[in-house]
Amino acid sequence: MLTAVRAARCSLRCFRTISVCTMHSGYQQANVVILPNHLAEDFEAFCRKNPAPLPLLYRSQPGETSCLPLAKHADIRTDISQYCVYEEGGLVKTVSSLQSYTTQPRIASEQQPVHHGPWSDMVCFYLGCSFGFEGRLKNAGVPIRNVEQGTNISMYRTSIPCIPAGVFSCPLVVTMRPVPAGALDAAVEVTHLNPLAHGAPVHIGDPALLGIQDLSRPDYGEHVELQPGDVTMFWACGVTAIEAILRSKPSLAFSHSPGCMFLTDIPDSPPSSAIPPPRDSVHPPTVDLELIPASFLVSHNPLFYSLASRRVVAKIRQLDTIIIEDPGQRGIKALFVEDELLRSCLALSHASSVAITTGFPTHYMHSPPDETDGPPGAIAMATMLQSLGKQVTMVMDKRALDMNQAIIDEAVRSGVLKNPIPLVSFEDSGPDSALHFLCHHGDPNKPRYDHLVAIERSGRAQDGNYYNMRGINIKHLVDPIDNLFIAAKDIPGISTTGIGDGGNELGMGKVREKVVSLMPKGSLIACDVPADYAITAGVSNWGGYAVACGLYLLHTCPSHQRYLKKGLGLERTTSQQLQDWTANLPSVDKEESILSILMNFGIRSGKTGNLAMEVDGLTFHPTHSEIITRLLEATLDTTTPNP
Repeated sequence: MLTAVRAARCSLRCFRTISVCTMHSGYQQANVVILPNHLAEDFEAFCRKNPAPLPLLYRSQPGETSCLPLAKHADIRTDISQYCVYEEGGLVKTVSSLQSYTTQPRIASEQQPVHHGPWSDMVCFYLGCSFGFEGRLKNAGVPIRNVEQGTNISMYRTSIPCIPAGVFSCPLVVTMRPVPAGALDAAVEVTHLNPLAHGAPVHIGDPALLGIQDLSRPDYGEHVELQPGDVTMFWACGVTAIEAILRSKPSLAFSHSPGCMFLTDIPDSPPSSAIPPPRDSVHPPTVDLELIPASFLVSHNPLFYSLASRRVVAKIRQLDTIIIEDPGQRGIKALFVEDELLRSCLALSHASSVAITTGFPTHYMHSPPDETDGPPGAIAMATMLQSLGKQVTMVMDKRALDMNQAIIDEAVRSGVLKNPIPLVSFEDSGPDSALHFLCHHGDPNKPRYDHLVAIERSGRAQDGNYYNMRGINIKHLVDPIDNLFIAAKDIPGISTTGIGDGGNELGMGKVREKVVSLMPKGSLIACDVPADYAITAGVSNWGGYAVACGLYLLHTCPSHQRYLKKGLGLERTTSQQLQDWTANLPSVDKEESILSILMNFGIRSGKTGNLAMEVDGLTFHPTHSEIITRLLEATLDTTTPNP
């Protein structure tokens, strides 16, 4: 086979009739960019900062026409079927050979001729290409639609900016492959194991999230038709380098023509030792099987999937097993839905602005009527979200706004919170009130928040009232924050999470049928308003703690972070960042302090009404402190839990 590959390159030189983009699967193909030497350092830095679109296989010396680490007996001037020629940043022509840009070589050595003329100052960059993994996709049972349809791949310019370096800056270019929904994980795994060929996808779902408005009009390549049941998957593309040429405007530059690559002697998905260490090369990281991502549907409107490594998925599922314990014997396990915690954490990880609401005035005969379950979990989530750079707002009942502001101020003063959390209230003053609250100027295309979270928040029942677990109507103490969750269902880009421990909390409408049939007084108290994700826990605070831990895990997951950043600017997490995130996890000391602050404001335990260090009738020590300790141990343990 290798002999055939070399023969193909020879045939290209002689006859110019072979399209490399459709032949010889099983060997790495390379995108090629050729630049003046004075730009070489900047371009290599650009590749290092944007490794998904620009995986650097080899950088040549000025004037070098061969690339021995990638292919023997190669000549880059002739071994691509079509080249693009750029002058002052504009494409001036395509040619089948670059020999006219060289003069006779002066022999520096038998192995390494050095050419004069324009070529003598040119440096070649060989970049990994996604055609290198198509054979493995096919072997894994993933259909290759462009091959089936006899077309080139579709390539699109996105609205995502690459990380600039020197004179180089440009938008990310991606390839699109339609993949059946049932084959997404196979496609993710195969391509993750091919880091030299752009690795795992950088986006799965709605192309508009990348700024692509019309799939039928690719910027490069040809249109590929989706088949029923297909999902659009996008990989970073080496044609990004062409965009970099167009924007940096070098006096002279060359590239492969999109779809016409350089064929190497290297098998696709080579072991790390397959490519010897050539001078000025950049090597991919060693593949860790535990880092192989799995895909999860996060949103239907717009359609969006996220990725997380097997190790982190197992850990978040372990968190679920801890928080679903039911020491209060409410029967909450009957409401459990698998992976709601995981999907909520994924959605929150992609969010930029989050609104959190809490408050259950179950003690209607006391002042204040609120309970100790809810605020601690809300503060734990807000603290972690803030440390990850998200904007966080808390939405409270107007009657309790001043008290909650005083609680937040005291938490900041005592050092439990590092930063204050903005508090707002919502009042229903007309049919569009919720829309104007959620979106700038009431425009559904300009959402103010992209995720709403309710934790231990009174939820509206089917009859329009709000009930505590005893079946007492407390509607007169509750603002209609449910309207925000109802309105969010029709606003693309806003996801919702509900966290509860009885079925009468906002968001638990997603499991209403179970609440009605399995929980005491279920037909009366069941919340009728659903959330996209319904996290059930033995105590709602525990669900908030688990969300904070899940977000920490995702932000220390290289596979998820790569996907989150579209493969761009992959600086490793610094020790300072890790230390800051760890410090913002819930802890026994912090949660005990918050509970003490609530008690000092007269807030009582939900089940008993005691003004004591307890939540839902369970004392902080040992019940709640033990759960917090176990969540932290599961989060910070470096081993992978058994499935």
